[in-house]
Formats: sequence, C-alpha cells, structure tokens
Amino acid sequence: MKKNWWKWLILVLVAYAFPLAFLGEVSVQTLLHETIRNLYFHVTMWFSMFIMLIISMVYAIKFLASNNLSHDLSSKIAAQVGTLFGMIGIVTGMVWANNTWGKPWVNDPQLNAAAITMIAYFAYFILRDSIKDENKKARIGAVYNLFAFALMFILLGILPRINTSLHPGKGGSPGFGSYDLAPTMRPVFYTCILIWTLVGVWVFTIQRKFEKAKKELN
Repeated sequence: MKKNWWKWLILVLVAYAFPLAFLGEVSVQTLLHETIRNLYFHVTMWFSMFIMLIISMVYAIKFLASNNLSHDLSSKIAAQVGTLFGMIGIVTGMVWANNTWGKPWVNDPQLNAAAITMIAYFAYFILRDSIKDENKKARIGAVYNLFAFALMFILLGILPRINTSLHPGKGGSPGFGSYDLAPTMRPVFYTCILIWTLVGVWVFTIQRKFEKAKKELN
C-alpha cells in the first residue's frame, strides 16, 4: 500500500480535475470558446511528453556511461511512452485546430515541428529493431536518442518562438499566461500535467517489468 501511494494519488487528482475540465468554469476567448477545455488535454500531454523524453535521454546518457543494458531498456521504454503522449498530443491538437482554424492541419511551424519530432523518434525505434546485436543496438540507439532529443528541443523549443505561429505564446502570439483565465483553470491545468506525467511513469514501470520478465524467460 505504501509503495503504491502515488497510484492512489492519480485517482484522487483525476476525481478533482476531470469534472472541472469538462464542466468547470472556463474563459470564453475569441475563436476558442468552449474548445479552450482542450488546454487540459492537448497542452498538458505535450508537457508529459517532454518529461518522459527527458527521462529517456537521461537513461541513454547513463547507459553510455555504464554500458548497463538495464539503462538502455529504460531509455527505450521512456521514449515509447513519450512518443505515445506526443501522438495523442498531435491528435488532440488536430481536433482543436479543426474547430478554431477551420481544418485539422495548417502550415504552422509548431505543427510541422511536432510531426518531424515524431518521425525522428519513430526512426529511433526502427533503427533499434534493425540491429540484432544487443550491445551495438543499445549504443547506437543511445547516441541517436541524444540526437533526437536535441532535434526536438530545437524544433519545438526554439524555432516556433522565432517564426510566425498560430500557437499561443509563439512567434508573437500571446500566450495563455496573457489571457484572463477563469480562476479555476490554472489549478486544473497544472493538476492535469501532474496526472499525465504520473500516468506516464506508471505505464513506464509496468512496461519495464514486463520487458525484464520477458528477457528472463527467454
């Protein structure tokens, strides 16, 4: 029970945040209207993706420093979870874009950068699967992981901020911090970031146990 306290915490946070996310008071912004509720899902999903991919990068560095294949396994699984969050972020973003910009995909620097980032991580998994030797796979995968993370940081962290973008807070567009948000929105927003991050860690731990058990059986 004591070891699983954080799993119970997820349920408590969900019970608080999700009813407010769907039914709570929100700010009615121009173009956004009720779709601003996607802030709790789309934007928070990207935060969780970043956190999981940072974890993946850290484990890649730990592998390169130690040659411990357990670190490589953790790096791969964290990248899988992060990429899953990224894909959900893209899908929820397309739904939001369709309602606010008139179509699910527009020629926007951040949208294009997100797509390239996902392709880079898909290439990471394909590269790993193409190599049979475990140590060689781990080393090449770890080096590529660092490249993919650096690419993501440039594409999503830098380029959209210096180019014209439809996304809030990018390329001269005002960020959500500049909007007059309803009092309940910020606590729910930060709670949702914590929820998705904890869910990501939960999935990460389950998958790591499964992969380790599978290797022991083989």
